[in-house]
Amino acid sequence: MSISDGILFTDLYQLTMAQLYWRMGMAERRAQFDHTFRSYPDYGKHQAGYCVVAGLAPMIEWMAEARFGAAELDVLRSCESASGHRLFGEDFLSYLNDVGGFVDIDLWAVPEGRVVHPDTPITVVQGPLLVVQLLETGLLHHLNFETLIATKASRMTEAAHGGAVIEFGMRRAQNANPATRAAIIGGAIGSSNVGMSAVLGTEPKGTHAHSMVQVFMAVAGGELDAFRAYAEVYPDDCLLLVDTIDTLESGVPNAIKVFEELRAKGHTPVGIRLDSGDLAHLSVRSAAMLDKAGFEDATIVLSSQLDELTIFQIRSQIADEAPRYGVDADSVLQRLVYGVGSRMATSEGDPSLDGVYKLVAIENGDDGWMPATKISDTPAKVVNPGQKRLWRIYDDRGQATADVMSLHDDDMDTRPLELRHPSAPGVERVLAAGRISGVEEILTPVLTRDGSVADLGGIEEARGRRLADVERLDPGVRRLVNPHLYHVSLTPRLWDLKQELIARFAH
Repeated sequence: MSISDGILFTDLYQLTMAQLYWRMGMAERRAQFDHTFRSYPDYGKHQAGYCVVAGLAPMIEWMAEARFGAAELDVLRSCESASGHRLFGEDFLSYLNDVGGFVDIDLWAVPEGRVVHPDTPITVVQGPLLVVQLLETGLLHHLNFETLIATKASRMTEAAHGGAVIEFGMRRAQNANPATRAAIIGGAIGSSNVGMSAVLGTEPKGTHAHSMVQVFMAVAGGELDAFRAYAEVYPDDCLLLVDTIDTLESGVPNAIKVFEELRAKGHTPVGIRLDSGDLAHLSVRSAAMLDKAGFEDATIVLSSQLDELTIFQIRSQIADEAPRYGVDADSVLQRLVYGVGSRMATSEGDPSLDGVYKLVAIENGDDGWMPATKISDTPAKVVNPGQKRLWRIYDDRGQATADVMSLHDDDMDTRPLELRHPSAPGVERVLAAGRISGVEEILTPVLTRDGSVADLGGIEEARGRRLADVERLDPGVRRLVNPHLYHVSLTPRLWDLKQELIARFAH
């Protein structure tokens, strides 16, 4: 790892707090931090009703490699205080050298691909206070961004109603490789990102750019010659971008000529790509032309600033417009592939997830674990304290109806289940036994203090978890616009503990 990517990939205040803990004799006291997020992404005209967690595996890999070595300690030696003295003492740096890295940690997490909701712990970290404090920045960096992109990809996949979604936003993404990985977890079938596709074990996807056609227009004939050259080199992977000149008057007719030539040679062309104009109208008209020429199975790839609402609108317009041209709308919709660029890879509309990492408990000698909270004038920002467990409750339809936080020793077998709103006094809910079909604990042990790492499967397992969880959400929660609010609750004992701490620390 480089200096900027390793254990010094952190905020300065993590290190200054670490030195304080060490000097106060608190560095090795075990503490627990919870990673949560405060609200779903809000894209302006539309909003998410759930999130899809991603980024855990890269975070665990980073933790295993990040270390305080000679170069890192030299960087810290060079840091100066406002008075010009060394900011970090040599004795403290010697301690960091002995610690090495992220050691002696127990970590639980919601597995990648699973649906998650605000204020619930996505990741729970226990370990020496100094070490788990230093983990904050790196953990939030890895998990917040990938969760954001996986959520956006899941919404686009939902909008496509089974149509394939391909990610190719690496030229504009804030962090291209994690964006590609998260998009695949979120439902994209592949990416144009060749290197990351190889890492993930997926086939890279792509066609050609307008520039290839422009080259032939300038020096070697024209669009038809460009298409023929592409077909000659890639006879079994021929997918042609048809809007460089005029989609319906030039691009599609020239593509059909090349497709007929390929067919005569025993090859099956893949299809066409539309990258500008009224994509719904052009899809219908192109499909009619391809069908007439006997290419009913040719794929139509759509690109050009797609997002979930645009995909939804395109599909709605095709359903309405296709019959006017004597085209079966379903046959058009079934052949569409959606190539999504920057709007997915950057999560356009809401480019950051407000994930936070808060202290919830700390050991205090013979008194054992003591709950901790953060008081705020904003009730939603008051931390849910203590060592907790996270449960998903399924209703009598088999659909997820609530995520419930409990104290570690709460009895979730009791019926009926009494639930409390996390921050609004008096807002309660009771689930009768007959309304509950299942209770599932969704935090999973991932890392133990002896260094053992659980096997949570690979990228395909994460994709499967997303699909299963989304299918068990109420349709209202899955809406693209103004989704129904999913219930996040506390057990009565956890609610009472929270109120007790608020009362204690508020005076």
